[in-house]
Amino acid sequence: MSGDSLEIMKRPGVGIAVLVVNNQYPNSVILGKRKGPVGEGLYQLPGGHLEFGESWENAAYREVAEETGLTIKNIKYVYAVNSVVKDHNYHYVTIFMKGEIDESGIAEPVNLEPHKNEGWKWVKWDEIPLGNLFWSLEHFRQTGIDPFCV
Repeated sequence: MSGDSLEIMKRPGVGIAVLVVNNQYPNSVILGKRKGPVGEGLYQLPGGHLEFGESWENAAYREVAEETGLTIKNIKYVYAVNSVVKDHNYHYVTIFMKGEIDESGIAEPVNLEPHKNEGWKWVKWDEIPLGNLFWSLEHFRQTGIDPFCV
């Protein structure tokens, strides 16, 4: 800090992105198109912010249920990215988790947040094109990691 002025220190946010998988859709994940001021029109995975005191697994479970109505199981860590997009004042550390659909619940995603997302669909991982993805997902895809081998 300098003199009498208070400088606000910005800190990165912590996000959770979930690769939801289902045996009925081999090598596919749920993808949706963002609405709103941050990343509008870019494709995203279900996810959101890590809440205070929350485990990564619980955050993944909660976010998928809140956004898609699906319940997932066998949730595990896949990878983390540090995404900085200065033009959009965006800096997040995003933790990518993977979870399998729990077959005892519904099997197809429902868009429970239509004000944030245009809708969910199953997309083959290898067919997700670079260049139109939300920033953290874009950075993850650029690593070349195959989440189906993790």
